[in-house]
Amino acid sequence: MTTMDIPEAPDLARMRRDCGARLREAMAREGVDALIVLGSNHVAYAAGVSWPLGDSGLAHADRPVAVVVAGDEWPHLFMPFREGALPGAHLPEDHLHGPVYLEYDEGVRNFARLLADLIPHGAVVAVDECTGAMRREHKALFPGGPPRDALSVLSSAKVIKTPDELACIRRALRITERTMADIAEMVKPGVRQIDLSARFVRRAFEEGAQANLLEPIWQVMPDSRENGAWTTHGDLALPLLTTERELARGDVLWTDVSISYAGYCSDFGRTWIVGEDPTPAQRAQFRRWRTILSAVLDVTRPGASGADLTRAAIAAAATGGASGERPWLPHFYLGHGLGTGPAELPFVGTDLGDRFDEKQILEPGMVLVLEPIAWADGTGGYRSEEVLVITEEGWTALTDYPYDPYDPYDPYDPYDSHDSNAD
Repeated sequence: MTTMDIPEAPDLARMRRDCGARLREAMAREGVDALIVLGSNHVAYAAGVSWPLGDSGLAHADRPVAVVVAGDEWPHLFMPFREGALPGAHLPEDHLHGPVYLEYDEGVRNFARLLADLIPHGAVVAVDECTGAMRREHKALFPGGPPRDALSVLSSAKVIKTPDELACIRRALRITERTMADIAEMVKPGVRQIDLSARFVRRAFEEGAQANLLEPIWQVMPDSRENGAWTTHGDLALPLLTTERELARGDVLWTDVSISYAGYCSDFGRTWIVGEDPTPAQRAQFRRWRTILSAVLDVTRPGASGADLTRAAIAAAATGGASGERPWLPHFYLGHGLGTGPAELPFVGTDLGDRFDEKQILEPGMVLVLEPIAWADGTGGYRSEEVLVITEEGWTALTDYPYDPYDPYDPYDPYDSHDSNAD
């Protein structure tokens, strides 16, 4: 484990410049002259903006769109909102445009006329997604031929975080952790799951969150896989919808929440027990989870592959008698990246297989969320998420939250020397 210099507070203007430079470098490597970006996470990265969430039913129609042209320091932003929508972006007035409605044929034809003045004739264009109207009007929108896939350009730029991006992620994590500390106090028998969600959202915004990205998960785990919800893969189900269910003494909760600060996401997961201390079997599950996490951390460094991490996790799980078991949920992963999206590259332990994991090489500046699980029928299992950033020598923890109610029973802490840099 090593430390990394992360600013106490992000410089949003500097972050936009640095991210813009990384994006244009990635465009040059891929031979792309212009990007058209519709996905909200990608617009946040390309244009350095975040915006208040409105009616989710209209989000597809009202969403902002960014256009990045090689050789232009500033992205063009087409956006329905104005006030409070551009923290740190400082875009020139001639790069700020009114909304475009790309779900509709007329809107696409209008957008095509605007692009003709922005993108040089014959330019190589890439787009991250196409609406139905964009496909119908593709000849007007892409006169030079079918566009390329922009995801490789965006992923290449986004996977390495700048110090200011790390400061945003860390601030999002601290907001989440302060909020969850408050929620932990109200986890008692008789409290409804939806009460926890309501309190979480309110407290998160009071702490400085700008968006709630995930329906908060307070999942009561079954006492066995057999008694759990049916799944196509035959393993545990997660997440299940939050309901009006009242918590009962002894319930094992797997929690998972995510908020956004300045366009950057948090990710938080812990296992809690309602109204009781862990049983000896549950303490053993926690220690097994710690063993798996520590084994993964021991091989986490620049140059390591995703397959190095998965092999370490599987070998550690085998020491607990689970030979060959993959100690993570089969429909998720052992680890994933974090940035303007709550789950982005690098992905480790997906159903894409070992060959994909071998190609995922860790580099300094990558953010990784590790989320192994330990399970045994009768315990409710254990799952937590740990966020870290890869450094030149190893990694630095960004998570700074205890393992209550488990850690009083196990003094070993793989994070005992981490540099929390608490805000």
